[in-house]
Amino acid sequence: MSFPSSSHIRAAVFTAATAGLVLTLTACVPESAPARPMPSSPSNSNALPSSHVHGLSVNRETDQVLMATHEGLFDVTREPAAKIGDTNDLMGFTAGADQDLFYASGHPGAASDLPNPMGLIRSTDGGKTWEQLSRQGESDFHALTSAKSGIVAFDGTLRRTPDGKTWSVVAARFVPAALAAHPDSDTVLATTREGVQRSTDGGDTWALNPAAPVIQFVTFASASEAIGVEPNGSVHSSADGGQTWSRTGRIEGQVHAIAAVEGSDGKPWIWAATVDGLVVSTDGGATFRPSDAA
Repeated sequence: MSFPSSSHIRAAVFTAATAGLVLTLTACVPESAPARPMPSSPSNSNALPSSHVHGLSVNRETDQVLMATHEGLFDVTREPAAKIGDTNDLMGFTAGADQDLFYASGHPGAASDLPNPMGLIRSTDGGKTWEQLSRQGESDFHALTSAKSGIVAFDGTLRRTPDGKTWSVVAARFVPAALAAHPDSDTVLATTREGVQRSTDGGDTWALNPAAPVIQFVTFASASEAIGVEPNGSVHSSADGGQTWSRTGRIEGQVHAIAAVEGSDGKPWIWAATVDGLVVSTDGGATFRPSDAA
């Protein structure tokens, strides 16, 4: 009796966890440690404002944890979660170099005058208002990240832009479930069913890291420290931009999105939106607890 190879097992595990993402994409295609205290968490409840969470971001200047959802952007450090801006389906969401700078993509809400799909849109006021940048009516970027040299995004085709307006197609033969970068670095990571793809030139060229775990979600806590989560909730960290990884702990419950920032003790703080609510780790991913207990 023959057994499947490890590569086949890795692909099967990831495919089972991300099949819905691929189907949705097909249907939609037409720093240094913070000087101030770490952001607080929701005071009374870790319940999510939406069952469809597409991204998380932590603002270290305003102490906000922001959640991009099917119903728009929410500040989940408030109780109840406070809506920011208009109701739009933010399928792709990423923070820029400034704390109030965000990029997003997806579909407009019922009362919105934005085109469908929204293409790449940008907010410079923390998500209160959005401006159209490019590919309106053309792209619904489900995977989206901001690197030092520009934006990397996936709408069925992997693309990159230095200014949010002029795009080039990247010659890549993989479908990313998630993209992650840091505004101070041109290292970009893409999670795929074959494993972690890594770029060191802002998403122009890529190489598969065969030694990396098969992670589904990935984020950067700093320019060099990355956090990844497997489909089964196992958490991994990398101190060298995704070259080598070590397992730190596990998140209970299905994960929808993650975010991380540098901690004052050298261990990153990690947030995860799960089916059971928002959880946080203050010890580099070794343990997680409901965010209202942070």
